[in-house]
Amino acid sequence: MIKVIVVGNGMVGYKFCEKFVSKPGQEQYQITVFGEEPRRAYDRVHLSEYFGGKTAEDLSLSTSEWYDENGIKLNTSELVTDINREKKIIVTHLGNTYTYDYLVLATGSGAFVPPIQGVEKEGVFVYRTIEDLDAIMAYAQKIKRNGATEAAVLGGGLLGLEAAKAVRDLGLNAHVVEFAPRLMPRQLDKGASDMLQSKIEELNIGIHLNKVTQYIDGDHAITGMMFAENELLKVDMLVISAGIKPRDELGRVSGLQVGTRGGVVVNNKMQTSDPYIYAIGEVALYNEMIYGLVAPGYEMADVAAEQILKNDKLMRDTIDMSTQLKLIGVEVASFGDPFIENEEVTAIVYENKFSGIYKRINVTKDGKQLLGGILVGDSSDYNGLFQIYNNGMALPKNPEDLILGSRGGESSSFGSALDLPDSAVICSCENVTKGAICGSITDGSCESLGDVIKCTKAATGCGGCKPMVIDLVKAAQVSMGKEVKDVICEHFAFTRQELFDIVKINKLTNFYDVIDHHGTGDGCEICKPVVASIFSSIYNDTANKHTTTQDTNDRFLANIQRNGTYSVVPRVAGGEITAEKLIVIGEVAKQFDLYTKITGAQRVDLFGAHVNDLPAIWKILIDNGFESGHAYGKSLRAVKSCVGNAWCRYGMDDSAGFAIELENRYKGIRSPHKIKGGVSACIRECAEARGKDFGLIAVEGGWNLYICGNGGANPKHAVLLAEQIDKETVIKYMDRFLMYYIRTAGPLIRTSTWLEKLEGGIEYLKEVIIDDRLGICETLENEMQQLVGTFECEWKQVLEKPRLLKRFSHFVNSDDKDDNIEFVPLRDQKMPKPW
Repeated sequence: MIKVIVVGNGMVGYKFCEKFVSKPGQEQYQITVFGEEPRRAYDRVHLSEYFGGKTAEDLSLSTSEWYDENGIKLNTSELVTDINREKKIIVTHLGNTYTYDYLVLATGSGAFVPPIQGVEKEGVFVYRTIEDLDAIMAYAQKIKRNGATEAAVLGGGLLGLEAAKAVRDLGLNAHVVEFAPRLMPRQLDKGASDMLQSKIEELNIGIHLNKVTQYIDGDHAITGMMFAENELLKVDMLVISAGIKPRDELGRVSGLQVGTRGGVVVNNKMQTSDPYIYAIGEVALYNEMIYGLVAPGYEMADVAAEQILKNDKLMRDTIDMSTQLKLIGVEVASFGDPFIENEEVTAIVYENKFSGIYKRINVTKDGKQLLGGILVGDSSDYNGLFQIYNNGMALPKNPEDLILGSRGGESSSFGSALDLPDSAVICSCENVTKGAICGSITDGSCESLGDVIKCTKAATGCGGCKPMVIDLVKAAQVSMGKEVKDVICEHFAFTRQELFDIVKINKLTNFYDVIDHHGTGDGCEICKPVVASIFSSIYNDTANKHTTTQDTNDRFLANIQRNGTYSVVPRVAGGEITAEKLIVIGEVAKQFDLYTKITGAQRVDLFGAHVNDLPAIWKILIDNGFESGHAYGKSLRAVKSCVGNAWCRYGMDDSAGFAIELENRYKGIRSPHKIKGGVSACIRECAEARGKDFGLIAVEGGWNLYICGNGGANPKHAVLLAEQIDKETVIKYMDRFLMYYIRTAGPLIRTSTWLEKLEGGIEYLKEVIIDDRLGICETLENEMQQLVGTFECEWKQVLEKPRLLKRFSHFVNSDDKDDNIEFVPLRDQKMPKPW
């Protein structure tokens, strides 16, 4: 047998083994792996989830039997200390020696610790291994018992921000200290960094930029960090996450060529200066660079495996460093060259500080080529943008549509994933192409998405490519004439549209009849709210009738907030409110000590209510003429308006009055997703009608009706359905449009996404809504009229029926409030206390 020894049992070392044993000809080889940690390889990418309750076994990349099943000898807790290259022998710290034919160095990297005076003090840690995390958690508990609350993370990069989240989750006040003038300086420009910083600061994590740490203060244990000019940050614990350094000690002691700044030098075969020794992952210096991402490491592992098996695969000359991830709940992505700036390049930037979104794309001056970009707050466009960049695909006529959404009939992206070439890399982590994914279906080797993932390993890394993998699998199945259905969940073999028809035709009125006759099992948190929503859409049942199948928000008729309290949002139709009602809202906020916020939907939101107080709050509001604003439901939220021609000299019609009429018409009607509307009195668009699910703009000769837009994380411009129509026609088309959407959209699908996936798009929808192509318009109008005529305020129902009040208590056996909920003052109001 040919002996292959792998030194290092991290993610890349494990991937080498996985790749190797899957290839033809590997039967002649014996693989032996050495890992200095006491456990099998585990997922360092999701290491922070260890703080959330995941165990080392949960993070493990394999089962305990995997190595034996594949004939691999695994030696844990054994450190390789020397290599005798002439005799092809390695030596371990236990004094054991082993011979090899080929040696693979996968020793990875260690945490870089800056040469700061005092880093050896108690309370200073690095963030690299499970043992590090165990030590951090133990010390956090220790200092908390002594009343300490402050902890800092040195480093504002990817791992540093993850470490800050971990510190916060441990119940400490977190601070991020960064030497550079911005966060994530290698991935983000200033605008993106500023947006990320504001999102992180909203979580009460302190950000300290441009800080040079002079020394660690304290006698035996850390008590602070001293910056330049005698600026002291008092902290009780420090986690260092300031970068990595290659673990190249074996390369140095054995005389392999090593880079000036570290790393074992390799060629495009992953060979070191010794042709029988390979280096992969973060220990390998390729093209004079160390690549700290998992995808290049996995590709290096595959190249090394192919080379040892005498195949000719080579490493690419250039390594793409595109990334998509979620940091402390904030989506962040970058691709291509995110910083490129010269006379041949135009940077297009979209920034929405209200929603916390920053998008930048760099295109050539002629608008024909995408060179790179940055996304913060919403990375849903990443897969499409990356494919356009990576495959040199043509850009739309208006390149800004790539981040703003199409504002005309032309597509803003490449359309279907099937339009990509077979060579397009869909899964960067595993280097899986579109051809491999589709081919696994068309050649019969795979039948389902699960089969494809298991066979190709696509979507098993960071998971960012999974939506595109799903689309490709479905498209490949359709191309073979197979039926593809977006079933609700494992308990129902139907789409939402099919289940809607089943419930309506059979006149079913409770979840258990539906699942007993048309499903399997007991249901789950996915299908129960869907069925409850269908009941509401057909019978106008309120959330009170199906409380056991609702999610938390609908069960308590309020949105639960991050600290366990709830929000109260009364309806303010069209944003029009009397002085008397404003006073009532103020008095309620003052009496129950609620945080108040005027929203972009022209309402006043009240935050911080204990669940026990919700009925008392709503009794005051109901008694004073308010009703539920349905801010918690998948239903109409609000119809925004400008002041209209009553006050504005540019106004062409009564936008406020029409907005109030529409909001009162469609209030409470449940739908697959939330719906928002807007009515503007002129083309100056003060109500932002074209950013809503439905929007109206007054023009000469009537109203222009726009549909299927939305703001939020993935903004889309609404498209024109009809122009210069009167109010009666607006309502007729609106009734038809909303009912058709309610009937046919999938669960949690917004109108914009629904239209994008609707075969025939807006032209087909016009035929259905305006021309009555399907002959169902009268039915749609009648169904909407039934819903409009049976509206009931859900909170009024609760107050009138004592039995419904029982669920509004935090404890089952007590009327006490939750004493663990704490607040802190900020800007003269109360705010949730940081975790």
